[in-house]
Amino acid sequence: MTPRFTQALLLAAQAHEGQCRKGTSIPYIVHPVGVAGLVARYEGDEDLQIAALLHDVLEDAGPHYEDRIAHFGERVLRVVHGCTDGVPDATGQKADWKERKTTYLEHLRDADVDTLLVSGCDKLYNALSIQEDLLEVGMGVFARFKAGREGTLWYYGELAKIFSERSCPVGPALSAVVDGLHQLAS
Repeated sequence: MTPRFTQALLLAAQAHEGQCRKGTSIPYIVHPVGVAGLVARYEGDEDLQIAALLHDVLEDAGPHYEDRIAHFGERVLRVVHGCTDGVPDATGQKADWKERKTTYLEHLRDADVDTLLVSGCDKLYNALSIQEDLLEVGMGVFARFKAGREGTLWYYGELAKIFSERSCPVGPALSAVVDGLHQLAS
């Protein structure tokens, strides 16, 4: 890795400082680092690994980070935008969950391959986390999500279909994990 990767890691850590994974005490920064690891595993280059580190910055820390992300290049910024399903408004609110997710699913049907890989790794990481939590915590894990059990399973099922249909390298792994989620949640 080059110093660019380290700089991106620092920016992600600053942007997510004080944030935790939904419903846990796990520092949020472990998520983008894990997604970057999956991108590397699926042979994404340094730009895509950097985009993975920064993929939630606009969504979770705000649009004022855009110029700092642009410092890493147009490709990184494009992928970060492509992985963002909603930026908070001036009051910190996002659009309705179902509306954002439906729009994002439609976006993925035509997204470029770079965005598809980073987004797929993000969704795989999240699905694996849900799977682990189902095994450890049980069905209560779904209380963490606005959409509850049904909405969460619907969304990940739709994601798995799209990533598989688009022949994204993470598609088979995501499909397998989503199948496991359905089994554990039934």
